[in-house]
Amino acid sequence: MINRLSLIVISFFFSLTSYSQSFTVKSVLSYPFPSELTSSTNGSKIAWAMNEQGKRNIYVAEGPSFKPIKITDYIYDDGQELTSLSISNDGKWVVFVRGGDHGSREGTNPVNAASLPMAPKVQIMSVPFNGGKVNVIGEGDNPLIAPNSMQIIFDRGGQLMTSTIDGSTASKNLFYAKGTNGSPSFSPDGSKIAFVSSRGDHSFIGIYTNAETPIQWLLPSFSRDNSPRWSPDGNEIAFIRNPGMGGAPDSILARKHVPWAIWRVNIQIGVGKQIWKAPETPQGSLPSVAGGANLLWAADRLIFTSYEDGWPHLYSIATDGSQQTLLTPGEFMVEHVQLSTDKKWVVFSANTGKDKDDIDRKHVYKVSIDKADMQALTSGKGLESMPVITGDRANIAYFSATAQQPLLPAIFSEQSKQTQLLCADLIPDDFPSAQLVTPTHVTFKAADGVTVYGQLFTPTGRPRKKGAIVYVHGGPQRQMFLGWNHMDYYSIDYALNQYLVSLGYVVLSVNYRLGIGYGYEFHKPLFAGAQGASEYQDIKAAGEWLAKQSNIDPKRIGIYGGSYGGYLVALALGKDSKLFAAGVDIHGVNSRFNSTVIEKETAPDAQLAAEKVIASSPLTYLSTWTSPTLLIHADDDRNVPFSQSVDLARRFELKKFDFEYLAIPDDTHHWMKFSNAVKVSEATASFLHQKLAKRE
Repeated sequence: MINRLSLIVISFFFSLTSYSQSFTVKSVLSYPFPSELTSSTNGSKIAWAMNEQGKRNIYVAEGPSFKPIKITDYIYDDGQELTSLSISNDGKWVVFVRGGDHGSREGTNPVNAASLPMAPKVQIMSVPFNGGKVNVIGEGDNPLIAPNSMQIIFDRGGQLMTSTIDGSTASKNLFYAKGTNGSPSFSPDGSKIAFVSSRGDHSFIGIYTNAETPIQWLLPSFSRDNSPRWSPDGNEIAFIRNPGMGGAPDSILARKHVPWAIWRVNIQIGVGKQIWKAPETPQGSLPSVAGGANLLWAADRLIFTSYEDGWPHLYSIATDGSQQTLLTPGEFMVEHVQLSTDKKWVVFSANTGKDKDDIDRKHVYKVSIDKADMQALTSGKGLESMPVITGDRANIAYFSATAQQPLLPAIFSEQSKQTQLLCADLIPDDFPSAQLVTPTHVTFKAADGVTVYGQLFTPTGRPRKKGAIVYVHGGPQRQMFLGWNHMDYYSIDYALNQYLVSLGYVVLSVNYRLGIGYGYEFHKPLFAGAQGASEYQDIKAAGEWLAKQSNIDPKRIGIYGGSYGGYLVALALGKDSKLFAAGVDIHGVNSRFNSTVIEKETAPDAQLAAEKVIASSPLTYLSTWTSPTLLIHADDDRNVPFSQSVDLARRFELKKFDFEYLAIPDDTHHWMKFSNAVKVSEATASFLHQKLAKRE
């Protein structure tokens, strides 16, 4: 089967001449991708990581010119990511982590995607802001620079470690505490460290002072406490309290409230109380969005995110819990929240704006901590996300993209209101910006009446009746946009969608229910996933909508997607092979639902839930799975086990179903090696083109 896939790739490239192909998969994936944008607490210094075709390095810039400077020199496509960037308060150091896969459940485990004989490590490193020697501090993760800019603390094996920032002394244990300890936070004067000690079904918040003083545990209970936030004077801490694990069995299929509350404690006397409690409704549950509750202690108020009005918005309360104020009213979601250094305003990204299609874009906004005075800092047809405020509060740095321009750092000046784009010169000469189409926002209805959202990529010219491809994102708590995505995984898929369009296919990227960006009811639907896969209706509706378009050949509709998107691809091919003529299932959740064990005694609706588990599994529909299929998976996947594809492949073999496959040794869910991202994208495009190309 590998040989057949190789033949497909070869014949694919020979067939491109008939489509006047103008660019390659590799060229459209050659863009630089920035991440980990951060700023100093003083002055105007910023830093970010940049992935240039697998070669990952750190760049810095400083106002007023903000000229980008590369301060590391990693020259290989070796799969070693750079994360946890921070700049010391004195502006002299950049600290970062090299290695791991931090988008997975095993982020701190080393990745050896390059199959090197000597295994890589996950290490804390530091480098002077102006460039120089890169210091290896030691193995560990999640570094935090002390306010004095001389010390780093980080976690290793569930314990907190300490080292000098220049690595001149060996790292050592800061203290010992039972459990898995993390989320450290220095008090404003740097004399104390708050941290979370997770102990399975409960967690405590502790304060470390010095080697002679016992750990101070703040209001210990049977709950799970997290997100400690210091008051500006350092005398108090606010935190979030969730119930501990356990309790009587409850309904599996019904929507349930996930309780949470904000507590405040005076650390001098150890006395505190609950000051705010989430509404006891499903919408009032702890928000499952980036940053969770995003708790912040501002100048004289507390800021947090809540879904209580049906959209994830910012709220503020007085420090006694009174005067709750909705800061960001409207039908949109708030993400990527940061508090200014004077603690009087916050910046964030939101999918809203003057254009009706801004629901499928991101723009940067600011708002005061005490009133709903949202101001748009960016607007238009582009996408802006991940904002950070410089220490002098004179500039907002963020990532900027359009339909044709991939993600790049940008600077917005508060004084001039002008934007400066950085690193455009890093885009390779053969990157096909001019050949990329602008997707359009579309909606259509699923069988049960739910509105489904998508972005339609349409080629210019070509035959009147075109083949079409449905793209299904993963997550599922994601949103695709009308331009390049701010997440690296989905930027690869956006590039592949553009490449498929260049082959003459119409591509429909589906934002199905379970995704974010369209409100609570869409994000948290009933009977989704293993409870009935109601979201599959949206995928089927996408195929049917395409089949009805006058410019589409209904017999040439394909489908592809990865992770949770791979699961929905598997459902599509199993349940509706007559609609989807071919599909690519990339590290899909293919058999997990069938292995879910539900004891009849554990919940009142356990029997019905067990039936829905079976109905939600692609394995239930193997007998009607007839469309040509390509399975792709890397075997160090830490998000979806490789065994999910091994199991499905074996079932195909036993039923004598002919399929193709691409197995990639040692890489992860996120294609840590650029060459593997290219290989996967080329295989996906070649397979779909071979199966869907019109035969004259």
